[in-house]
Amino acid sequence: MRKFVKPAVFLLALVPFALLLVRALTDNLGPDPAQELSIETGEWTLRFLLITLALTPLRQLTGQSGFIRHRRMLGLFALFYATVHLLVWMNLILGFRWFAIAEEIVDRPYITVGFTAFLILVVLGITSPKTMVRKMGKNWKRLHRLVYIAAILGVIHLLWILRTDVTEAVLYGFITFVLLGYRILRNLGNKKSATA
Repeated sequence: MRKFVKPAVFLLALVPFALLLVRALTDNLGPDPAQELSIETGEWTLRFLLITLALTPLRQLTGQSGFIRHRRMLGLFALFYATVHLLVWMNLILGFRWFAIAEEIVDRPYITVGFTAFLILVVLGITSPKTMVRKMGKNWKRLHRLVYIAAILGVIHLLWILRTDVTEAVLYGFITFVLLGYRILRNLGNKKSATA
């Protein structure tokens, strides 16, 4: 039964992309399809990031470790949706005009923030294979703490884009705050126990 879980998680993670593709092919993305695709793929990036961040606290609170084995794959799906998000922006909004793309990244702070988060995810994706974990040793864990920065930058990026109706961005921000706050409190508790 366990051997079917990983393929099932993989297929479930592809469902949002498949639904967006169907909506695009059936011209069902509203009056501004490029903007809709950009927002949806950006939000799915954040959702997968937060799901990935939630797995360790869930394991610690429940004592169940089965789902933690899917953390790497879910993190890579965050990178996948971030890449689709970037490609939508580069192609449908800026038409792959490279000078304009570079100018936007430099001149618009909300795009600079989003692109920085994307670069972090790329680095984490490249270093996610087990061979890299072995080669990097303790440095791997230090590097992968950047995922917290990526999540914070992602929330800021979304807040900047939505501007008026920021309810969802605030919700993602709250979840990020809870997940990071939990880790900080747990680490402080562990340090106190070690020195007691």
